[in-house]
Amino acid sequence: MLAALKAFAAPLDANVLGRHQHALLVLPAGGEFARFADLPLADRLQKTLERRRMSPDDLAKTPVSIHAEHGGLCAYVMVDRNKPRFEQLTTLRRAIDALLEEQPTSLAIGVFGDEALRGALAREAVYVAWINGVTLPARKRKDERRALESIRLYGHPAGQDLDAVAAIARANVLARELTVLPPNELTPASYRKRLRAMARRMNWRIDEYDLKYLKQHGAGAFAAVAQGSAEADAAIVHLSYRPKGAALSVSLVGKGICFDSGGHQLKSAKHMAGMHEDMNGSAVALAILQALTEQSLPLRVDAWLALAQNHIGPAAYKPGDIVQAVDGTTIEIVHTDAEGRLVLADTLALAARGDSISGGRPPNLIVDFATLTGSMIYSLGNRYAGVFASDDALGSLAVQAGRASGERVALFPMDDDYDKALESKVADVKQCTLDGEADHILAARLLKRFAGKAPWLHVDLSSANCSGGLGAVGSDVTGFGVAWGVELLSRWMAEKPAASIRLGRRKR
Repeated sequence: MLAALKAFAAPLDANVLGRHQHALLVLPAGGEFARFADLPLADRLQKTLERRRMSPDDLAKTPVSIHAEHGGLCAYVMVDRNKPRFEQLTTLRRAIDALLEEQPTSLAIGVFGDEALRGALAREAVYVAWINGVTLPARKRKDERRALESIRLYGHPAGQDLDAVAAIARANVLARELTVLPPNELTPASYRKRLRAMARRMNWRIDEYDLKYLKQHGAGAFAAVAQGSAEADAAIVHLSYRPKGAALSVSLVGKGICFDSGGHQLKSAKHMAGMHEDMNGSAVALAILQALTEQSLPLRVDAWLALAQNHIGPAAYKPGDIVQAVDGTTIEIVHTDAEGRLVLADTLALAARGDSISGGRPPNLIVDFATLTGSMIYSLGNRYAGVFASDDALGSLAVQAGRASGERVALFPMDDDYDKALESKVADVKQCTLDGEADHILAARLLKRFAGKAPWLHVDLSSANCSGGLGAVGSDVTGFGVAWGVELLSRWMAEKPAASIRLGRRKR
C-alpha cells in the first residue's frame, strides 16, 4: 500500500521542518532557484557543501544529507529538468534512499521554484517516494523493514496530477509484488484466484480458458508447454475493461510462466535461479490495465495473460515435436527452454482475433510483454528493454515513450530475411534455432506471425531485474514497462492513428 499523502500549498520552512524527522528538499537546477539562502538550514547546507568541495549546482548530480538541530535528517537535491527523465528520477531516488535507509514511517517533501516547477518536481518526488516506500513480500521472520506510512508535501496542493501519479505508482508496486512471490505461492492456480478477486474489485470482465478448453480449440502451442506440469492449472486469462464511449482498443499480452525449469533441455542451477520471475510480462500487462482503469482512460483494454509452468515430466513436450497453434500454424519444437514464444503464439493469436476465443472485434493495437530471451540481455544488459514494432512510426513512438517515462527502450530490427533461419523441413516454421543467431530477433519474427494485421509492439523485458535498482526504482525487481506502457498508450491515443481505427472497424 502506498503512503497516505497530504499536500499543502504553503512552503516547507524552518518551522515546519522542525516538526519532521525525515525531509526531502527538492530544488530546480539551472539557476531557476536564485534564493538558495532562503532554504531551511541554508547555513548548515552551505558549510557541508564547502567541506565536500561542492557547489550548489552539484546537488543535481550528488544529493547531500545533513542533520538538523532537532535531530532530523534532511536530504537536499536539485533536479535538472533539461536532463533525460531517467537521470532526474535516478537522482531523486538516490536522495530518497538516504532517508528511507532509516525506515521512517513519515516523510516530508518540500518543492521549491516557481509554481509550474513546483508542480513538476512534486509529481516526480512523490512518485519516487511512493514506489520506494513500500515493502515487497518477504518471508524472512526477522525482517523488520517498515513501510512508509505518510507523506506531507509542501509547496504544491493535492490535485488530479497527483492522482494520476498514484495510479502509476500503485501499478508499478503491483507488478513488483507479484514478481517477487516465490513459485510455490504464485502458481497458475493461485494467480488465477488473485485475478478473479481483482476483476471483481475493478469491475473487469474475466474469462479463463483452461487447458482442457484450449486443447479442444486447437491451442496446441500453449498446451505443449503446459502439459509437463502435474497440475492442470494452466490457462489463458482474458480481462476486459470497457469504458463508455471509448473508440479505440488495445490488447495487452503478457507471458506468465510462473516457473521455468527449461523442460527436457533443463536449465543449469545458475540459470534456473530466479525463474519464478518469468511471469513478469503478465504482471506488467496486468498492472498497466489497473493503471488505465484507475485513470478512467477512454480506451477499451483487453489483457491476455498466458499462465503456465514449464516443467519436466513424462508428458512434457520434447525437441522434435510438432505442435499446431490455434490459427493452424504448425511449429517444429527445437528447444524446450524457448517456451515463452510458444505460449505467446497462441495468446497473441487469440488477442488478434478479438473479444472471444471464437473470434470477435480485433484491437487497434497489440502490445506484448515478456522476459523472453537471454539474447536481449546480452545485447542490452539490464538497463534498457528491447522493443520490436510492426512499423517505423510505432517504433518511434515506443522510444519517445521510453524517454518521457524514464523507462528506456531500444528499437531493434526484424527484417523479413531473418525468417530464413526459421524455415523448417517438417512444419510451417521452426520455434527457434540452436546456433544462437540473434535469438531475440528470431523470437520477434516468430511472434509477428500470430499478431494479426493490427499494429503491434513486442517488448523483451531485459530490464525486469536490475541489481541495485533502475531509474526511479530502488529494488532489483523493477516493474519496468508499467510507466512506459501508460505513457505509450496516452501518446498513441492522442495521435488517434487513422489506419488503426479503420482496421478496428472493418468487417471481419
